Amino acid sequence: MSSPPQRPSVTADDDLAAAIGADRVLMLRQVPGDVRLAFEAMWQIDAAMGDVVARSTQPALGAIKLAWWRERLEELDRGAVPAEPRLHAVSEHLLPRDISGAELSQLEAGWATLLEDKVDAERLVDRGSRLFRWGAKVLGGDDQAIGDAGSLYSLVSIGRRGVPELLEPAKERVQLLSGRRFPRELRPLTGLARLAARDLKHGRPFEPEGSPPRLAAMLRHQWSGRVV
Repeated sequence: MSSPPQRPSVTADDDLAAAIGADRVLMLRQVPGDVRLAFEAMWQIDAAMGDVVARSTQPALGAIKLAWWRERLEELDRGAVPAEPRLHAVSEHLLPRDISGAELSQLEAGWATLLEDKVDAERLVDRGSRLFRWGAKVLGGDDQAIGDAGSLYSLVSIGRRGVPELLEPAKERVQLLSGRRFPRELRPLTGLARLAARDLKHGRPFEPEGSPPRLAAMLRHQWSGRVV
């Protein structure tokens, strides 16, 4: 008699994907092991603010919760580390890499605009640019277009979440990146911009995050270094 089918086990990466997104988990698999926890801390903080927005039914209350994260991040620079595990991870893995709590607190503005009547795309451009510049610092590389890659990723990732008007300004970022080849050490990060460009090209319905075609696109980006 055959055994009944077993439910697949839930891995640590499954839990992480639920928290920060499956595309980011694909990215984490490609970074050197000694920087994975730093990236995980950065993505967790960004995702925590995104979760506040996603769950907010009252914009004013959502803004208060975002301000809590901003204030706690600012306090990390003064040595006040609360028991909250995501903030503790920032203190342990990002502050020693010269990425301050005050810098990370500026992510709040990019998320707060989603609680407003009119979304300010430039604040989301700034959020993405900051994330990718910090990521480049963690990876030990640099490129003058890294901010544009982050801006593209930010606009499209929020566009996927139900703010489709952000896909239009994202197309301008694609043009800025045309022909750009990113250095090899940055490609695990700029692979996320490659996925954003792919989303703009293919349109709706968007591919599921973390799907095999998206992994294949990121691996091709590792070879080519090109977003478009």
